[in-house]
Amino acid sequence: MKLEHILLGVLSAHPSTGYDLKKYLDTHGRFLRSNTQMSQVYRSLTTMEQQGWVTHTVEPRPGAQDAKTYRVTEEGATIFLDWLTGPYQPPSRFQDPELGARLSFAGFMSAEQVLRLIDTEIQTRQEEIGRYRFRDRREQWAPTIPFDPEFADALGDRLHYMGAAAIDAHLAALLEIRKDLLDGKLSSRSITARPGDDVEEAVPAATERTIR
Repeated sequence: MKLEHILLGVLSAHPSTGYDLKKYLDTHGRFLRSNTQMSQVYRSLTTMEQQGWVTHTVEPRPGAQDAKTYRVTEEGATIFLDWLTGPYQPPSRFQDPELGARLSFAGFMSAEQVLRLIDTEIQTRQEEIGRYRFRDRREQWAPTIPFDPEFADALGDRLHYMGAAAIDAHLAALLEIRKDLLDGKLSSRSITARPGDDVEEAVPAATERTIR
């Protein structure tokens, strides 16, 4: 996931100034990307505009610097949606923000696309738990400077249990979202309805199929 994907997502939801985008990254988007500088935002906007992904209009502000409001072009929307709905390769760490970034823009996806994304994540993390949770974690210590192996082992065990609890909570939350999506509790649209489809037409087409 690149900074450009996040910026395109925000701009697809509403035109914004560079300041607005930085404010988003400091608040709602702070868990998607850490410590994004204003210079990075403007550098990305310049690059995206050169590539034809965004365009801007200037709003004169007497006595202050004119404001540039950026909007996504058709090509930019295509780039964004290709990333958002494209193949998802879960990162090695479930704490990495790739999944959260995509889910934060779920309004641009169908429930079926979100289910596929969640199913991929669930399967990957379940396989990781089966492979690593009960592995032999004993260390063959051979320190060359003063070292307390008993303390290291005890704290290592505590960290292992903390990590196990965290990934279990992650999976439980995703399984609950998955169930609510299938039960129609998160959207009035059918599973296969796309954003922009007429809700009244889409609802009767709802299906009980399970996405695997």
